[in-house]
Amino acid sequence: MLTVTNLGLQYGQRILFDEVNLKFTRGNCYGIIGANGAGKSTFLKILSGELEPSRGTIALDPGNRMAVLQQNHFAFEEEEVLNTVIMGHRAMYDIMVEKNAIYMNPDASESDGLRAAELENEFGEMGGWTAESDAAELLSNLGIDEALHFKLMKELNGSEKVKVLLAQALFGNPDILLLDEPTNDLDAKTATWLADFLADFKNTVVVVSHDRYFLDMICTHVADIDFGQIRIFTGNYTFWYESSQLIKRQREDKNKKVEQQRKELQEFIMRFSANASKSRQATSRKKALEKLTLEEIKPSSRKYPYIKFQPGREPGDQILRVEHLSKRGPAGNLLFSNVDFVVNHGDKIALVGSESAALTALFEALAGKAAPDSGSLTFGSTITCEYLPNENSHYFSGEKNLDLINWLRQYSDEKDEQFIRGFLGRMFFSGDEVYKNSSVLSGGEKVRCMLSKTMLAQPNFLLMDEPTNHLDLESVTALNNAMLEFPGCIIFTSHDLQLMQTVANRIIEVTPNGIIDRMMSFEDYLQSQQTHERREALLERIAV
Repeated sequence: MLTVTNLGLQYGQRILFDEVNLKFTRGNCYGIIGANGAGKSTFLKILSGELEPSRGTIALDPGNRMAVLQQNHFAFEEEEVLNTVIMGHRAMYDIMVEKNAIYMNPDASESDGLRAAELENEFGEMGGWTAESDAAELLSNLGIDEALHFKLMKELNGSEKVKVLLAQALFGNPDILLLDEPTNDLDAKTATWLADFLADFKNTVVVVSHDRYFLDMICTHVADIDFGQIRIFTGNYTFWYESSQLIKRQREDKNKKVEQQRKELQEFIMRFSANASKSRQATSRKKALEKLTLEEIKPSSRKYPYIKFQPGREPGDQILRVEHLSKRGPAGNLLFSNVDFVVNHGDKIALVGSESAALTALFEALAGKAAPDSGSLTFGSTITCEYLPNENSHYFSGEKNLDLINWLRQYSDEKDEQFIRGFLGRMFFSGDEVYKNSSVLSGGEKVRCMLSKTMLAQPNFLLMDEPTNHLDLESVTALNNAMLEFPGCIIFTSHDLQLMQTVANRIIEVTPNGIIDRMMSFEDYLQSQQTHERREALLERIAV
């Protein structure tokens, strides 16, 4: 058990946490939620001991081991990949190093031999005999090929390092597992494997994530940071969100009778519990929802931005035709080839693939930002396309140092300040904030500016490469709803599985040698992938 007692954190006059008392118990997974700046990552740092609170204590039961997902991706550059994973259980790794040093010493004494024997016993009790095979299995499950296991960390690319550090945190069955944005840079297959792993995890997990589907998959509880407090509720993110919104609506309606409110709440609980029991969510295995009540849930103080993509004109019959498109990377590697597809009315296409660089290159080709090596693409004459890129820094750099009003004004035919303020205000840029220098914005603020730019353009076709990056849960939810309601066509990709699940009605898988085009939902696509992998594994066994 991990216990938080009278926790407080204060920076000058700003009180981030005040008198927080919590208990994180074995067998549960707690999703930490809160608005940007509420202190989610800060709270994890306090739990891990990286940051000292202003007051209060953090107590870990004696003998319990805590593991933390490392955020410094360059901390182990000179270490072998397999050893980096085993370092997740530091005591085990130190014993392994010490005993191996004794065995490698040709001048080892008799006392050294006795010490080695003691170490071997401790090593075995910790599960050290299977350490390498356990580490290798984790790496393979996370998509790290066996050929990379004995390479140095500095030889891996960024996404591979993220997966190794994730394996390090998971290694050795820690009693307390702290994860800050564990699905960042993970493909859908790996994120799903991680969700299944954590759903079956027997110890305690505390996780910060902006991926709502992931939180729903793994969480038995939600720890909501709001009003300077942290309050724990039973259930996953969707239950917390829907119940919070329901109570907010009811409190705003003064004419509802108390009995009618009680009946609606009871029906909601029964309906949610029934639905959850049929899902893959971790809450179903604990049957915790059967005991849920809404009485203590307060409406959130958080606000949701207003996002609405309103086309300026109706699209004609011809939308987009792509023929024989091919592209190589800067190193000459083939990113994609022979890409052929036609976009039809109502298509909301999710691009998927194992190489994010290939997806971004395809988006840039479709948006006209980079020429393909071969092939052609043709938009219909009535199509107005707007591109939301994954990397947007070049939109905010340069010598102009524009404030937000003038930054957005350069993309508008209407130059009136109040008109521009309206689009910025939808994304919570109001008052003097609109005079903030565009070059000093945070990642989330830049994405919100880009969304204002997109709404201003009134497109009937959207290209969106990882549009949820850097956004908080409230902005992601608002964007998800806007994409659902958008009457035009969309081609997009995202690590937010719920966005993929709810928006896409067509999946295009991009490979170096072509595409696989499927008219299906993302959920059906994932199931088809799992079926294909099981079939391939069966064929391999039969062949052997």
